[in-house]
Amino acid sequence: MQDEVKKEVIKRLNITNGHLRKIVNMVEDDRYCIDVLQQTEAVKGSLKKIEEMILDSHLHTCVAASFKTAKSEGYLKELVEVFKRR
Repeated sequence: MQDEVKKEVIKRLNITNGHLRKIVNMVEDDRYCIDVLQQTEAVKGSLKKIEEMILDSHLHTCVAASFKTAKSEGYLKELVEVFKRR
């Protein structure tokens, strides 16, 4: 992963982790369900953005470089497997 992307991903993961801890507190405090759901949607959105950043970095580093070697098929299979699980 590119260093600048890695730093941004870690930053966003830490923020998302804080949001997740807040959701746990909200549930423990019996907060209104809709408020909890809004926060879980925000966390899902954050994770989606993080996934996009990781995928973009992976495509520009590992996958792009693999096309210069005989390893590209393996990288493509890995990507397909990740998206099959969605």
